Amino acid sequence: MSRRPPPLAPATMSEQDGVRYLHLGTPWVQGAMRVRKPQALELEYVQRMMAWMLWRPEAEVTLGHAVQLGLGAASITRFTHKAMRMRTTVVEINPTVISACRIWFHLPADDARLTVVETDAARWVADPRHAQSVDALCVDLYDHDAAAPVLDDEAFYRDCRAALAHGGVMAVNLFGRDASFAASARRIAAAFGPEQVWSLVPTREGNTVVIAARGVDVPDRATLSARADNIEARFGLPARKWLRMVRPLAL
Repeated sequence: MSRRPPPLAPATMSEQDGVRYLHLGTPWVQGAMRVRKPQALELEYVQRMMAWMLWRPEAEVTLGHAVQLGLGAASITRFTHKAMRMRTTVVEINPTVISACRIWFHLPADDARLTVVETDAARWVADPRHAQSVDALCVDLYDHDAAAPVLDDEAFYRDCRAALAHGGVMAVNLFGRDASFAASARRIAAAFGPEQVWSLVPTREGNTVVIAARGVDVPDRATLSARADNIEARFGLPARKWLRMVRPLAL
């Protein structure tokens, strides 16, 4: 007899100093939004999740399909949908998180460019209908304890790569109190090939963002610097700082 999966924790909200926080029934923060600036990316690690933009040519950075696995407080979803005006899909298994984001975190209703899917992220990326359909994939999947990624095996990362179009890029948040960064990084490298995986330095809180790509030719430093300048000018994100933080993955 198969075991029934544990119940999903209900989404809750707190607010302090003008910032609204999403929780899953615990004090651990699952996302944040500055109330007066809902389109801004409040948390530093969430900003770094957008470092995938450095791997996309300037003319293509807002083109294609952006997908988020894990809604959080809808920060990246609002950004790709509103600021970048990309076609955006978000996959979230917890219906209370979706409801909370609609009520408290300015998540708009579905429209021609936004689709919110209530399902398991592993099932979504494994669906052959989504193969080679994603240009920017952001993976931030944590449970109510925020202890380790909910999905973190090689098969999952292989499915993530299969979902990417040629030239597509994935960003993964690998923070977790009990998670082994090295083990997770090895799984990503096994799925993508080590030459297509990079990491940023950890944040003060310990979040380490890993970037993995499918078939990307890394440009020279001058081109990357020009891309960083473009990202800062158009979107106000600290892309020059990201460029100083990026390292080839050391296994």
